[in-house]
Amino acid sequence: MEKNQIVELEITDLSYEAMGVAHYEGLTVFVNNALPGETVKAKILKVKKRFAFAKIEKILKESPDRINVKLNQWVQTGLASLAHIKYDKQLEFKRNQVVNLLKKAHLDGVKVNETLPSPEQTGYRNKAQVPVREVNGQLEIGFFRRHSHDLVPLTNFFTTDPEIDRVLVATRDILRKYEVPAYDEIHHKGEVRYLDVRRSKANGKLMVILVCLHKDFPQLPKVAAEISQIPEISSVILNYNPKKTNVILGRNDYVVLGEDHLIDKIGDVEFRISPKSFFQINSLQTPRLYDLAIKKADLKANDVVIDAYSGIGTIGLSVAKHVKAVRGMETIREAVEDANANAKLNGIENAQYVTGKAEDVMPRWASEGLKTDVIFVDPPRKGLTPEFINAAAATKPKRIVYISCNPATQIRDLQLLQEKGYHFDEISPVDMFPQTPHVESVTVLERTEE
Repeated sequence: MEKNQIVELEITDLSYEAMGVAHYEGLTVFVNNALPGETVKAKILKVKKRFAFAKIEKILKESPDRINVKLNQWVQTGLASLAHIKYDKQLEFKRNQVVNLLKKAHLDGVKVNETLPSPEQTGYRNKAQVPVREVNGQLEIGFFRRHSHDLVPLTNFFTTDPEIDRVLVATRDILRKYEVPAYDEIHHKGEVRYLDVRRSKANGKLMVILVCLHKDFPQLPKVAAEISQIPEISSVILNYNPKKTNVILGRNDYVVLGEDHLIDKIGDVEFRISPKSFFQINSLQTPRLYDLAIKKADLKANDVVIDAYSGIGTIGLSVAKHVKAVRGMETIREAVEDANANAKLNGIENAQYVTGKAEDVMPRWASEGLKTDVIFVDPPRKGLTPEFINAAAATKPKRIVYISCNPATQIRDLQLLQEKGYHFDEISPVDMFPQTPHVESVTVLERTEE
């Protein structure tokens, strides 16, 4: 097999990245946009020792699960790489990801529930971070083609709230009008690197963040003034990112016009969201995710709950009314300030947050005599650290509620917690990101011994 060769392939499976999987002359071939049950003519793009990548030239036999997407760029860019698959099959694909990972870990006895569907399958995202680049001599917004830094210009981002799309396009036009240069990552020059737009589902207000190479640029006052005239804009902020890096946001934010935060809600709890604060992307599905976790946690009125990796307190403040006390920790100082401000904002007096690593804070609390009944964890994709797992087990909570955005690291951690005397028998997948391969999952571990 060689690059540019045209081959006929039978697609037998989907990879975890939602690429079609085929086998040819002893190689595994990953085919973008192909579905199981399809026969395709494909062009080989890249050949490695054991696998190859290909793209469809022609579908010879089409899957009944295929949806013909008008804007194929959503699939090509990976922005919505499941957009060509019927929604019920997307949910099945996500559940199977968890099933296959459990099999691999020899945990076949664990029940995997059906994936909880999202109330909205498109237009659900309350935040968009889109690159700004020059294409054919003009400033464009869009998304990078998968596995590349080639920008595909877009005006409709499909999974993003249509009001955010409207503001992205209006802001792009304002930047063009004032001839603000787009960032050039090869020569590390230009100005606007990304547009980061958030919208509150609770009140419709929008925050626009211009991620820039410099702290200021000559057209900024006029650009900001014009952006602030777009209906429902409450903040225009400049994020300063001078580094040659793939990391989107820099360390410092400067409020150019308006507020330094948005207010949004999860259920009946209000949250103040700063520019860099983590807030769940899917506003309508988040309360359903938290309700599921709270229900499975079997909370009692006298429980003391730890909210680890707490961010701005979204989980802890959502459970506070069910329990005696919530104690949380987070390494980012600004997020802790937001969490305590959010407790105050909602009149919640039994929740308190501190800055620090959970693996340092929890043993200190335990030595001070704090009794822990339930620990909630919602870590980043890399999962829990061994130090955290040791510290969590040492405080002997009755239950650990593990919300994960990466089932692979979750299952690794669940095995480590099993060794510490915790038992789990089911996992519930939740679809927080329709049209993408990502799946959230919730598990409750019970302590098996005193």
